[in-house]
Amino acid sequence: MNSYDVAIIGSGPGGYVAAIRCAQLGMKTAIIEKYSTLGGTCLNVGCIPSKALLSSSHHYEEATKHFEDHGIEIPGDIKVNLEKMIGRKQAVVDQTTGGIDFLMKKNNIDVYNGMGSFKDATHITIKGEETIEIEAKKTIIATGSKPSTLPFIKLDKERVITSTEALKLKEIPKHLVIIGGGVIGLELGQVYRRLGSEVTVVEYMDRIIPTMDGSLSKELNKVFKKAKCKMNVSHKVKSVERVGDEVIVKADNKKGEEVIIKGDYCLVSVGRRPYTDGLNAEAAGVKINERGQIEVNDHLQTSASNIYAIGDVIKGAMLAHKAEEEGVFVAETMAGQKPHIDYNLIPGVVYTWPEVAAVGKTEEELKADNTEYKVGQFPFRALGRARASGDIDGFVKILADKTTDEVLGVHMIGARCADLIAEAVVAMEYKASAEDISRMSHAHPTFAEAVKEAALAATEDRALHV
Repeated sequence: MNSYDVAIIGSGPGGYVAAIRCAQLGMKTAIIEKYSTLGGTCLNVGCIPSKALLSSSHHYEEATKHFEDHGIEIPGDIKVNLEKMIGRKQAVVDQTTGGIDFLMKKNNIDVYNGMGSFKDATHITIKGEETIEIEAKKTIIATGSKPSTLPFIKLDKERVITSTEALKLKEIPKHLVIIGGGVIGLELGQVYRRLGSEVTVVEYMDRIIPTMDGSLSKELNKVFKKAKCKMNVSHKVKSVERVGDEVIVKADNKKGEEVIIKGDYCLVSVGRRPYTDGLNAEAAGVKINERGQIEVNDHLQTSASNIYAIGDVIKGAMLAHKAEEEGVFVAETMAGQKPHIDYNLIPGVVYTWPEVAAVGKTEEELKADNTEYKVGQFPFRALGRARASGDIDGFVKILADKTTDEVLGVHMIGARCADLIAEAVVAMEYKASAEDISRMSHAHPTFAEAVKEAALAATEDRALHV
């Protein structure tokens, strides 16, 4: 029987990063993955493939709608080859997962393919082509999450689908009905809207991206409406029925009136659930709460002291970069170091175009906490760089403490905001004031100037270019 200092169950961003950091710290490390490729949901059927399709569909939209404005004329029809587009997406996935294989070899991490389940707190059974058992002094559970559904919805994975199937459709839907106005639904909705699908979004809450700042929801809603997507908020879905090649969705609006929506595909995008199926956690003394999450303490230790858990399978935002931070945190904790994670400073991003990004407190949260704050906001359309590229939608908003000027939250929607948010994270990690940001030189012309201008607006309302 092979014996290890640490075994990681699950090879998503949390798991494989934890494995690398453990190996760097001198631990003999094994990683267990039930699928044939490493990388988990994110690399195989999540973050990476969805960004590939968002990029390809964005190129198509630019070519059909905006190239002419730049003096670029393409004779004849511009057509979508969906098979080729999906093929490119898969090539990106294969290259990325292959990179994880390389990293495992480079760091001398043993990879086991098969379903890992606890025999007891220090022994793991791996059921793959053959069944083997390994011993691990410590274990990190990084088994991630799976798409959720609603009790009355039957996912046939043909017409009533999850994000996994939406990434490999054989045809462009005529009418894609999306249940759920969160990150995943909106990103995939934008992909297929660009490619020509009619898109209808049905959201239970009173706004899309309901966990983000209300101003971002409002602005992104405008973007989707401008693209002629139908946005139905405050709608409670009560049935989803497939009849042949048609899917019929029935919902009640906020007045209690029944609304019937018919499409040829229905994407169910109502969040994700922690995945612990087959783990046999109880055999190791690991407690799972009523929400299906593995319970952990502040050190991410489970109820079994030698077993830790990270990522989507525990409480908190289901984000790849949150899982990565936790993977490093646990590895360093096990090595006797004293790492830290500030969960308030884990940014959230929606990769639509314009992109949406945020970190820290929302206005709604600050109001609920009775925190006195001031707001500095700056529109991208006032930037020379935005006008030069034609990406003028959106704004940057900075929320700062009314008394101390410390930045409490940064919320942005616009071109390249997924990258711009990192500046806000750095500033807040060092407890910067809005004035601190406003006095730092930002290259001209850049989109990043909007952050400086919003900081100026939050500092005695002295933005320069608006």
